[in-house]
Amino acid sequence: MGDEGSGSPPRTVTLVVPHRAPSPLPRPLRLGVLASGQGSNFEALVRASRHGGLHGEVVGLVVNTPHCKALARARRLDVEAAVMDHRRYASREALDHALVDHFRALQVDVLVMAGWMRIVSPVLCQAYDKRLVNIHPSLLPAFRGLNAMERALAAGVCITGCTAHLVAPEVDAGPILIQAAVPVYPNDTMATMA
Repeated sequence: MGDEGSGSPPRTVTLVVPHRAPSPLPRPLRLGVLASGQGSNFEALVRASRHGGLHGEVVGLVVNTPHCKALARARRLDVEAAVMDHRRYASREALDHALVDHFRALQVDVLVMAGWMRIVSPVLCQAYDKRLVNIHPSLLPAFRGLNAMERALAAGVCITGCTAHLVAPEVDAGPILIQAAVPVYPNDTMATMA
Protein backbone atom coordinates (compact mmCIF):
# COMPACT_ATOMS: atom_id res chain seq x y z
CA MET A 1 0.00 0.00 0.00
CA GLY A 2 2.80 2.44 0.69
CA ASP A 3 4.96 3.96 -2.01
CA GLU A 4 8.32 2.35 -1.35
CA GLY A 5 10.17 5.25 -2.99
CA SER A 6 8.32 8.00 -1.12
CA GLY A 7 10.36 7.86 2.07
CA SER A 8 7.29 6.86 4.09
CA PRO A 9 7.21 3.52 5.85
CA PRO A 10 4.92 0.98 4.14
CA ARG A 11 1.35 0.89 5.45
CA THR A 12 1.38 -2.65 6.71
CA VAL A 13 0.08 -1.79 10.18
CA THR A 14 -3.52 -2.89 10.61
CA LEU A 15 -5.10 -1.16 13.56
CA VAL A 16 -8.41 -3.00 13.32
CA VAL A 17 -8.69 -6.59 12.12
CA PRO A 18 -12.02 -8.08 10.99
CA HIS A 19 -13.18 -11.03 13.06
CA ARG A 20 -13.04 -14.29 11.06
CA ALA A 21 -15.57 -16.56 12.75
CA PRO A 22 -17.18 -19.32 10.72
CA SER A 23 -20.35 -18.11 9.04
CA PRO A 24 -23.61 -19.40 10.55
CA LEU A 25 -25.25 -19.08 7.12
CA PRO A 26 -26.10 -22.27 5.21
CA ARG A 27 -24.95 -20.76 1.92
CA PRO A 28 -22.83 -17.83 0.76
CA LEU A 29 -24.68 -14.52 0.59
CA ARG A 30 -25.55 -13.27 -2.88
CA LEU A 31 -24.04 -9.80 -3.13
CA GLY A 32 -24.95 -6.97 -5.46
CA VAL A 33 -22.54 -4.07 -5.85
CA LEU A 34 -23.17 -0.43 -6.79
CA ALA A 35 -20.22 1.59 -8.14
CA SER A 36 -19.60 4.91 -9.85
CA GLY A 37 -15.84 5.02 -10.37
CA GLN A 38 -12.72 2.91 -10.63
CA GLY A 39 -14.23 -0.24 -9.12
CA SER A 40 -11.30 -1.12 -6.86
CA ASN A 41 -13.61 -1.97 -3.93
CA PHE A 42 -15.82 -3.98 -6.29
CA GLU A 43 -12.81 -6.00 -7.44
CA ALA A 44 -11.66 -6.50 -3.84
CA LEU A 45 -15.09 -7.91 -2.96
CA VAL A 46 -15.04 -10.27 -5.94
CA ARG A 47 -11.53 -11.50 -5.13
CA ALA A 48 -12.35 -11.96 -1.43
CA SER A 49 -15.46 -13.95 -2.29
CA ARG A 50 -13.54 -16.18 -4.71
CA HIS A 51 -10.61 -16.83 -2.40
CA GLY A 52 -12.42 -17.59 0.85
CA GLY A 53 -12.08 -14.22 2.58
CA LEU A 54 -15.80 -13.49 2.31
CA HIS A 55 -18.76 -15.84 2.77
CA GLY A 56 -20.52 -14.43 -0.27
CA GLU A 57 -20.63 -14.33 -4.03
CA VAL A 58 -20.78 -11.13 -6.07
CA VAL A 59 -23.58 -11.86 -8.56
CA GLY A 60 -24.04 -8.44 -10.13
CA LEU A 61 -22.72 -4.92 -10.51
CA VAL A 62 -24.66 -1.77 -11.38
CA VAL A 63 -22.91 1.45 -12.35
CA ASN A 64 -24.58 4.81 -12.87
CA THR A 65 -22.39 6.13 -15.67
CA PRO A 66 -21.76 4.41 -19.01
CA HIS A 67 -18.01 5.09 -18.92
CA CYS A 68 -17.45 3.87 -15.37
CA LYS A 69 -14.13 2.01 -15.13
CA ALA A 70 -15.72 -0.61 -12.86
CA LEU A 71 -17.41 -2.01 -16.00
CA ALA A 72 -14.05 -3.10 -17.43
CA ARG A 73 -13.24 -4.85 -14.15
CA ALA A 74 -16.59 -6.65 -14.25
CA ARG A 75 -15.90 -7.89 -17.78
CA ARG A 76 -12.41 -9.06 -16.81
CA LEU A 77 -13.76 -10.79 -13.68
CA ASP A 78 -16.76 -12.26 -15.53
CA VAL A 79 -19.39 -10.62 -13.30
CA GLU A 80 -22.74 -9.55 -14.72
CA ALA A 81 -22.89 -5.76 -15.01
CA ALA A 82 -25.53 -3.22 -15.95
CA VAL A 83 -25.56 0.53 -16.52
CA MET A 84 -28.40 2.48 -14.92
CA ASP A 85 -27.56 6.05 -15.85
CA HIS A 86 -29.07 8.23 -13.12
CA ARG A 87 -29.66 11.04 -15.64
CA ARG A 88 -32.25 8.87 -17.41
CA TYR A 89 -34.51 8.65 -14.36
CA ALA A 90 -37.00 11.32 -13.30
CA SER A 91 -36.02 11.12 -9.62
CA ARG A 92 -33.84 9.34 -7.08
CA GLU A 93 -36.87 7.23 -6.18
CA ALA A 94 -37.35 6.15 -9.80
CA LEU A 95 -33.71 5.04 -10.05
CA ASP A 96 -33.95 3.24 -6.72
CA HIS A 97 -37.12 1.39 -7.80
CA ALA A 98 -35.23 0.21 -10.91
CA LEU A 99 -32.29 -0.89 -8.74
CA VAL A 100 -34.57 -2.84 -6.41
CA ASP A 101 -36.23 -4.60 -9.37
CA HIS A 102 -32.84 -5.42 -10.92
CA PHE A 103 -31.28 -6.82 -7.76
CA ARG A 104 -34.41 -8.73 -6.75
CA ALA A 105 -34.31 -10.45 -10.15
CA LEU A 106 -30.73 -11.52 -9.29
CA GLN A 107 -31.93 -12.75 -5.86
CA VAL A 108 -29.43 -10.51 -4.10
CA ASP A 109 -29.28 -10.83 -0.30
CA VAL A 110 -27.06 -7.82 0.45
CA LEU A 111 -26.26 -4.66 -1.55
CA VAL A 112 -22.85 -3.03 -1.17
CA MET A 113 -22.31 0.59 -2.17
CA ALA A 114 -18.63 0.47 -3.17
CA GLY A 115 -17.93 3.97 -4.41
CA TRP A 116 -21.58 4.64 -5.36
CA MET A 117 -21.66 8.41 -5.72
CA ARG A 118 -25.43 8.81 -5.44
CA ILE A 119 -27.56 9.60 -2.42
CA VAL A 120 -30.11 6.83 -2.07
CA SER A 121 -33.76 7.30 -1.23
CA PRO A 122 -35.91 5.52 1.36
CA VAL A 123 -37.04 3.22 -1.50
CA LEU A 124 -33.66 1.44 -1.55
CA CYS A 125 -33.14 1.72 2.22
CA GLN A 126 -36.48 0.04 2.94
CA ALA A 127 -36.16 -2.66 0.27
CA TYR A 128 -32.75 -3.68 1.67
CA ASP A 129 -33.31 -2.73 5.31
CA LYS A 130 -30.23 -3.74 7.33
CA ARG A 131 -28.86 -5.30 4.12
CA LEU A 132 -27.54 -2.15 2.40
CA VAL A 133 -23.87 -1.54 3.22
CA ASN A 134 -21.70 1.44 2.29
CA ILE A 135 -17.91 1.53 2.11
CA HIS A 136 -16.73 5.05 2.99
CA PRO A 137 -13.10 6.29 2.83
CA SER A 138 -12.87 7.82 6.30
CA LEU A 139 -13.24 6.88 9.93
CA LEU A 140 -16.84 7.95 10.35
CA PRO A 141 -18.27 10.10 11.76
CA ALA A 142 -15.30 12.15 10.52
CA PHE A 143 -15.44 13.44 6.94
CA ARG A 144 -18.93 12.37 5.90
CA GLY A 145 -19.94 12.85 2.28
CA LEU A 146 -17.85 13.67 -0.77
CA ASN A 147 -14.07 14.16 -0.98
CA ALA A 148 -13.40 12.52 2.38
CA MET A 149 -9.74 11.72 1.67
CA GLU A 150 -9.02 15.20 0.32
CA ARG A 151 -10.61 16.76 3.40
CA ALA A 152 -8.65 14.45 5.72
CA LEU A 153 -5.38 15.49 4.08
CA ALA A 154 -6.33 19.17 4.20
CA ALA A 155 -7.23 18.87 7.90
CA GLY A 156 -3.82 17.40 8.69
CA VAL A 157 -5.12 14.31 10.49
CA CYS A 158 -2.55 11.74 11.65
CA ILE A 159 -4.85 8.74 11.16
CA THR A 160 -7.55 8.07 8.59
CA GLY A 161 -9.09 4.91 7.26
CA CYS A 162 -12.21 3.24 5.97
CA THR A 163 -15.65 2.47 7.40
CA ALA A 164 -18.22 -0.11 6.39
CA HIS A 165 -21.65 0.87 7.71
CA LEU A 166 -25.32 0.16 7.22
CA VAL A 167 -27.01 2.79 5.07
CA ALA A 168 -29.53 5.14 6.66
CA PRO A 169 -31.44 8.00 5.01
CA GLU A 170 -28.91 10.54 6.36
CA VAL A 171 -25.61 10.50 4.41
CA ASP A 172 -22.89 8.33 6.01
CA ALA A 173 -24.79 8.13 9.30
CA GLY A 174 -25.89 4.49 9.59
CA PRO A 175 -24.60 2.06 12.22
CA ILE A 176 -20.90 1.25 11.83
CA LEU A 177 -20.11 -2.39 11.11
CA ILE A 178 -16.30 -2.20 11.06
CA GLN A 179 -13.49 0.30 10.64
CA ALA A 180 -9.84 0.02 9.68
CA ALA A 181 -7.34 2.78 10.33
CA VAL A 182 -4.12 3.75 8.56
CA PRO A 183 -1.52 6.37 9.45
CA VAL A 184 -1.24 9.56 7.42
CA TYR A 185 2.38 10.56 6.83
CA PRO A 186 3.53 14.19 6.48
CA ASN A 187 4.55 13.70 2.82
CA ASP A 188 1.36 11.87 1.82
CA THR A 189 -0.52 12.83 -1.31
CA MET A 190 -3.92 11.70 -2.51
CA ALA A 191 -2.22 8.98 -4.58
CA THR A 192 -0.14 7.54 -1.73
CA MET A 193 -3.00 7.69 0.75
CA ALA A 194 -5.45 6.02 -1.65
